[in-house]
Amino acid sequence: MQNAAQAERRQTDVMDPERANALAVALDLVRGVDVGDALPPFFHQIYFWEVQRPSLLGRDGHPRVGTGLIPDLGLPRRMWAGGALQFHAPLRAGYMAEKRSWVADVTRKQGRSGPLGFVTLAHEIWQGGQLCVTERQDLVYREEAAPEVGAPAPPKARDDEDSDRIMGFSPTLLFRYSALTFNGHRIHYDIDYARAVEGYGGLVVHGPLLAQGLLLMAEEAAPVRGFTFRATAPLMHDELATLCRSGVDMWVRGPDGRQCMAATVEH
Repeated sequence: MQNAAQAERRQTDVMDPERANALAVALDLVRGVDVGDALPPFFHQIYFWEVQRPSLLGRDGHPRVGTGLIPDLGLPRRMWAGGALQFHAPLRAGYMAEKRSWVADVTRKQGRSGPLGFVTLAHEIWQGGQLCVTERQDLVYREEAAPEVGAPAPPKARDDEDSDRIMGFSPTLLFRYSALTFNGHRIHYDIDYARAVEGYGGLVVHGPLLAQGLLLMAEEAAPVRGFTFRATAPLMHDELATLCRSGVDMWVRGPDGRQCMAATVEH
């Protein structure tokens, strides 16, 4: 159980290969994971669940702010804005690992659509006495959904990629990813809530799921040592995305040409 005064959260989890295999199947990957195998990059997202009783959940189905590491800023809408990862050593399936998490920064700003709260979480994942992954997670909190008069248009994505692939995100995939990451946020599976309460045009594709697609694409060229990503526009479940790469730059392009995510990779 976490509380509002908690300065650091430590969790342990066995890197169950069957959970990794479930994600691999959901992503239509052909490879399997056995005990002792290195997990694909970013698969640690399906471990170290933050499990809270129903009474400690917010209206959106996510753990209520003020009950754990994240302070209550009075802003109800939560979005994953981006992050950065460093892969120091592979996480091995079937062995215990420990995740250490803390709040690195909290700031408030006034945006064009209203007040914004920015929370940066820092994570370290250790296994066998070795630091395997460091991660920065950037979250943004906003007011209730309202017509965003004068809000800037999403950035236009580049079209000079050296390689690309098309990826779809069905409601089934979004549900499976939510289940595997124990993410109860209703924007990913409750279309009525996503539209009526949060103001989206459909189910929202998880930012980490987009990042996962880019990471798997990058890993095909060479092992990934570092990855930084930033969400720039939401992608809906009924839209096909184009995952793109040019050198160290990667991005996700929506069907209308908007940029949904920008990233850089380090091999």
